[in-house]
Amino acid sequence: MTVFLVLTVLFLFAITIWQMKKIFNLSRLKPQDNSQIATENDNNNQGKLMLGFLVFFYIFLIVGFWNWTSVLLPESGSEHGKDIDQLMLISMILIFTVLIITHFLLLYFAFKYRGIKNRKAIFFADNDQLEFVWTIIPVIVLSGLIIYGLFTWTDIMNIHEDDDPIIVELYAKQFIWEARYSGQDNTLGQANVRFIEGVNTMGVDVSDAYAADDVPARELHLPVGRKVLFKMRSQDVLHSAYMPHFRAQMNVVPGMITQFALTPDITTADARQSDEIIKKVANINKLREEKSKGLVAKGFEALDPYEFDYLLLCNKICGASHYNMQMKIIVETQEEFDAWIAEQKTLSQTLNP
Repeated sequence: MTVFLVLTVLFLFAITIWQMKKIFNLSRLKPQDNSQIATENDNNNQGKLMLGFLVFFYIFLIVGFWNWTSVLLPESGSEHGKDIDQLMLISMILIFTVLIITHFLLLYFAFKYRGIKNRKAIFFADNDQLEFVWTIIPVIVLSGLIIYGLFTWTDIMNIHEDDDPIIVELYAKQFIWEARYSGQDNTLGQANVRFIEGVNTMGVDVSDAYAADDVPARELHLPVGRKVLFKMRSQDVLHSAYMPHFRAQMNVVPGMITQFALTPDITTADARQSDEIIKKVANINKLREEKSKGLVAKGFEALDPYEFDYLLLCNKICGASHYNMQMKIIVETQEEFDAWIAEQKTLSQTLNP
């Protein structure tokens, strides 16, 4: 690899010297060689290439949208996710509108105003009206997007007293997630990494009265239609709690507690029945089946069929097994959640069996 990099550097250095020699020759008052000066034929060819690239660019966009929109995230599974998706849609429409128009003007004008013999370019030092237009339009559009985004973010982050959210701690460490429910009192007991010992893997302060009814879990269950406030801690490095299906993400920072609240509005069972999810799952299983044939031929076990689940992922590159740091999320009815939480052992029961 080192030899390859050295050869690459030497090759690029040789090209640089060659190009500098050409620039030096062109900069002379009386060039000895005119072969580097563009002719009218060169200008025509370059102009046609610009038009050709414009056509290729538009075809590439159309083909990309046609073939790859299927890999986008499905419908949001949280209430605030609809607002996030709406903001993203508006932003993308504006970006692609500007992209299409500016690329057309850039490449078409490169063809239209290509060098032609006896054509003289018009020069003007400045145009106040044009500069005002191309300054004020982006200012207005971007200001609108920023203000809209700020209002959306404020609505998401504001937690009202009457929301009565379930409080759940997400504890991150290389390379797993752990969860801790706040129990009957809906208040988490204090915790510190210095208290980590034995089965007390999250470092909960067992002397805190609020900690006794806390419920540790390795699988995240959420009741549909109920706001959940996540309190997040990291044991080691910077992680990021990323729930793509809920359009939620928050950094998990060592030494501090961060938080994010959301309200799931589609159960896992209902999500699995949606046409969009069914289509995605079928496509994934088709790919897994094809890959399994190669694995079986090499003596490995076939891949199990994929079933859709909401997931908690880490969206920071936190180490060698970062890709595998995930937790399953099950969104269910309030009755199903109550039945599940009643079956779980509290922290005091876990520490004192």
